[in-house]
Amino acid sequence: MGHGRYIAPPKGQYQVQSGEKLELQYVILPGESRDLEITVDLAGPGAQAQVKVLYLCRADEKVRIRVVMHHLAPECHSTQLINGIAGGQADVRFDGTIVVAPGAQKTEAYQENHNIVLTQEAKVVTKPQLEIYADDVKCSHGATVGQLNADELFYMRSRGIPESEARTLQMLSFLSPVIPAGREEEIESAVRSL
Repeated sequence: MGHGRYIAPPKGQYQVQSGEKLELQYVILPGESRDLEITVDLAGPGAQAQVKVLYLCRADEKVRIRVVMHHLAPECHSTQLINGIAGGQADVRFDGTIVVAPGAQKTEAYQENHNIVLTQEAKVVTKPQLEIYADDVKCSHGATVGQLNADELFYMRSRGIPESEARTLQMLSFLSPVIPAGREEEIESAVRSL
């Protein structure tokens, strides 16, 4: 399946109790086809969860990311941030759902999925969803699929930065919110390979 190695599907199911905080961070590097499935139950009042995913595809990888965030108790907070770059003939799909149960008042839940497509052959499909059964909540979701910003590239090139370096800088800036601490050099090297 694809150019690189295949990573067995991690299926994470997590339950977060009152006052606890769960932080998950995943990195999918070029050459990895991956099915990532995460389910989080915020089961006690004040529970918190943060999920960050970074993906980089340069060939014909297939990446599937599914995140389901259940807000089951009041005053819980969750954030999801999934950023990635697809090149080559990569096929990426994101399916994210936030479910706020009846009685889960004062919930705060945010979900963002941002993608850059480097080639016409690369494909990204994103499906963010909200299911809200309580009325005193702050919830939002959003998704973008776009290309590198031509104006920014032109600006950097007009300042003497070579095009390949300008592209790398723009991609690293785009990914910066999801780059794990301590893995900056590894991610920069992977971005340069795209």
